[in-house]
Amino acid sequence: MGSLPHVVEDCLGILQVYSDGSIFRLSDDQINFHNITVKDDGSVVWKDIIYNDRNKDGKENLYLRLYKPITTKCITNKQQLPIIYFFHGGGFCVGSRTWPNCHNCCLRLSSELEALVIAPDYRLAPEYRLPAAMDDAFASIKWLQHQALSNKITYDDYDADDDSWINHDYDRVYVIGDSSGGNIAHHLALRFGVGSPELAPVRVRGYVLMAPFFGGSVRTKSEEEGPDEPFLNMQILDRIR
Repeated sequence: MGSLPHVVEDCLGILQVYSDGSIFRLSDDQINFHNITVKDDGSVVWKDIIYNDRNKDGKENLYLRLYKPITTKCITNKQQLPIIYFFHGGGFCVGSRTWPNCHNCCLRLSSELEALVIAPDYRLAPEYRLPAAMDDAFASIKWLQHQALSNKITYDDYDADDDSWINHDYDRVYVIGDSSGGNIAHHLALRFGVGSPELAPVRVRGYVLMAPFFGGSVRTKSEEEGPDEPFLNMQILDRIR
């Protein structure tokens, strides 16, 4: 009689891989690093919508979160807002648009920059190995192109008389990525190229990589010389790849 499945990888109790290949993962509302609280001053409204319907494939939907400032300037002048994509970090194996640190960052970006912020989720390892995350990030920006071409955003409680959600400046799109999200931003830049011609009328004007996380089959200098960490160590990262 074989032994019962046992934990072979443990990522701070958030994600556990068992000897039989099964995965245990805490839900987003069970995770809060450093007890971060949401800082919402009411200057931004937000909505969650599906950008990639995977139910037809028997898989889960993928969501993104839209953030829009509600300043007087934006409302009275029907101002077309620049668009910022924000891809969260987490070493490709943890993270979500709903995490307080990600949510706070997007609230602040939208409010202070007066921009429409789009924060997509993407599939995580080890359930979905790379390049699944890259494919989802690509799909999330193609979703924006579809909205630009059809000139509408649809969601269950959408008010057809309120065009403030669809008044975007598709010619001013910027992509920001944190950690593994920075890696995603890098790959999107390579894929779309200068001016992102395949996304027309959407045009990505720039990419911002915040402490980008890179790794590959060949060890970088920091991977070879740096101390091993209990969280996202080389053994875990090799399994993600």
